[in-house]
Amino acid sequence: MTAQTLTLVYNTSSDTVTPPRSPAPAVPTALICDSALLRSGLQHILRDTPFAIDEAASVTGPKRLQYCALNTALLLIEATQSTGRVLEVIKQVRERSPETLIVALADQFDLGFVRIAHEVGVTGFCLTGNGPDVLIKALELVMLGENVLPYAVLRSIMDAAPQKLEQPVQDNTPEPNPSDLEECKLSARETQILGCLREGAPNKLIARKFDVTEATVKVHVKAILRKIGAANRTQAAMWASQRLPRTGVSDLNV
Repeated sequence: MTAQTLTLVYNTSSDTVTPPRSPAPAVPTALICDSALLRSGLQHILRDTPFAIDEAASVTGPKRLQYCALNTALLLIEATQSTGRVLEVIKQVRERSPETLIVALADQFDLGFVRIAHEVGVTGFCLTGNGPDVLIKALELVMLGENVLPYAVLRSIMDAAPQKLEQPVQDNTPEPNPSDLEECKLSARETQILGCLREGAPNKLIARKFDVTEATVKVHVKAILRKIGAANRTQAAMWASQRLPRTGVSDLNV
């Protein structure tokens, strides 16, 4: 099937004159940036857009938060250097003005920084090497509630995903240590039930095996989790697989 291209054509022969679009409302925008050259360039690029920068300051400057007023709708922050200080400023801005949307600017982004910055409140990441149109469109998307991420960063995430899937699952359970079982002071019945958990048996099957109620099994399971320091049945099963011998475990097919 042949791809089709949709082209917008202006009809200049019509007598009807379409009124010009009203300019978009101004978005109170602040900039925190150490680079004087980048700061000047951004102010020039955004001058005639809804994102004209009201105030600008340095990331390391003492008055950086003074330029993020409570009514600031959008904050642009340079994240090329001093990422630790950048994250600190982002947290402070988020505490001072929770409604302010934050966009990080850098020539490249580290995946670790992107993850942490997103967690503390950054909603957009823009590369300074992109053209003005790309930057403006990205800011428009952020103001519409979208999260913006450069394709280069997304590609890195996608490239890393197959590698993680191919890697064998690492078992972080401690090395087998029989003394751990004694230190936990599990009762004989709790040890038996722990063996069932290792085999993935549900409470109903365990209750049938030992001729007790499911409520009783739940009490034992809760005690087991508390004694061995496990958060759930899966962790308990992993813990047991390193400490309980395979021999002596009764058949669960009852």
